[in-house]
Amino acid sequence: MIRKLNLGFAMAGVVASVICACSGISSSVKKASTENITVMSYNVHHCNPPAKPGVLDIDAIAAVINETKPDLVGLQEIDVNTERSGSTINQAEELAKKTGMYFHFGKAIDFGGGGYGVAILSRYPISEARVYPLTSIKDRKGEPRVLLTAMIKLPSGKEIRFANTHLDSEKNSENRLAQTKDINVIASKDMLPVIITGDFNAYPGSAEIKLMDEVFKRTCNECGPTIPADKSTKSIDFIGPIWLSI
Repeated sequence: MIRKLNLGFAMAGVVASVICACSGISSSVKKASTENITVMSYNVHHCNPPAKPGVLDIDAIAAVINETKPDLVGLQEIDVNTERSGSTINQAEELAKKTGMYFHFGKAIDFGGGGYGVAILSRYPISEARVYPLTSIKDRKGEPRVLLTAMIKLPSGKEIRFANTHLDSEKNSENRLAQTKDINVIASKDMLPVIITGDFNAYPGSAEIKLMDEVFKRTCNECGPTIPADKSTKSIDFIGPIWLSI
């Protein structure tokens, strides 16, 4: 499924988001009348197919990305040099090689002798990459979460900020609400147009997503399901561009 949105690049205050499934749903955003970018969000589960415990299949993940032909990809649940995924394997780097894209990894936690977190793939050069730690409320369970951002210069010369995250997965929403507030503050202060992708672990009608709506405007309110991975029935993965004057 591909959802498309036509926008003028420099339209002040125009905001949009579309649902993006773990299986590789993407969004194509048109800027002005001559340029398109396709954005994809993909929770890769450390490149382990859900139906095949213990099996790693980087080639299959790369094939989905290559079939979609995105310009920007936000990856969640990426392993870098971990024991479970091969102590010398940087999954973000391997996917970049197999898709012909640039990459940057944002570590959320130390895990299995390496790092675990989110990553960005880009058809265009990446600069100003930054990892923002997101709030985790004391006494609440849940592993640390981050927001990875980078500046992307498009072929037209226009610059955008691309962001990717994976919010807390605990049933209690306190951490996610706090993390969403962090993201809203970061995006609102940025002078560049911001496009965010992520696994938000929150449903479209949840308080967390309603909070995101204060900064990001969704283009689908009855969005396609993204979980569980094998027989999806619910939506928790999103792409949300926020368009600011530049």
